[in-house]
Amino acid sequence: MIYRELDPSEAGFLKEMLYVSLFVPGEKVPCPRSVLERPELSKYYLKRGSIPHDFAVVAETDGLLVGAVWGRAHLPPHAGYGFVGIDIPEIGMAVNAEFRNQGVGAGLMRRITKHYQEQGLQSISLNVDKRNPANHLYDRLNFQVVKENTHAFIMQKLLNP
Repeated sequence: MIYRELDPSEAGFLKEMLYVSLFVPGEKVPCPRSVLERPELSKYYLKRGSIPHDFAVVAETDGLLVGAVWGRAHLPPHAGYGFVGIDIPEIGMAVNAEFRNQGVGAGLMRRITKHYQEQGLQSISLNVDKRNPANHLYDRLNFQVVKENTHAFIMQKLLNP
């Protein structure tokens, strides 16, 4: 497995991974792809490179992109679902189903964490549905619940404790 920074020409893959990351519990039919055009979701992929702390890593095997993790520091009033504070990137991640539970997600998370540590940032955050199995990964990687609502946890990881 190769982990590398997202190339600007791969922006379409990042959008696809955002779609894959949408957790729809118990539903056999996923959300329509048009949901990605809503402002509350399109802010995660539009204008890549123009928002503070934009960074994305992809996982690649045999020339095939299989997963991605991305982060950016949304500012109010455009804060994301996992907003914790200004200058704290909110990250998102997805791995294609056939590559899950093989360490790909952990590898992606280690790379983006290292990047933000090297940038001198103090923490990163994310939003995850309470029923999403990825919660186990985030727990193992020392993310802590800092807020919650009916359906989701907002988690934060300290990078330079």
